[in-house]
Amino acid sequence: QVQLVESGGGLVQPGGSLRLSCATSGFTFSSTGMWWYRQSSGKEREFVAYITSTGGFTNYADSVKGRFAISRDNAKNMVFLQMNSLKPEDTAVYFCNVRLRANDYWGQGTQVTVSS
Repeated sequence: QVQLVESGGGLVQPGGSLRLSCATSGFTFSSTGMWWYRQSSGKEREFVAYITSTGGFTNYADSVKGRFAISRDNAKNMVFLQMNSLKPEDTAVYFCNVRLRANDYWGQGTQVTVSS
């Protein structure tokens, strides 16, 4: 079955960096676009970044553009989110997502806390 497992979250000071990873299995990763979303306490889940199956196109939420970078390794079935210049408002649980045959699949999420 489809599995997504996020890792790499933690506590970081404002201005710091983190790299999130999402390990996947159960589907043809190299043929599928991947998303990162995040959800802050009391707020709805929001789009963060998207990457096409080949990595040739990426898209970002305005709030993270220029600070975050999504990438993928099709040989390892993994997608990454490099987060730089982190701000307190980036604090959230981060989820990777894949859409297969109109179904959404999510990992368990990884907590990112940006605080001094």
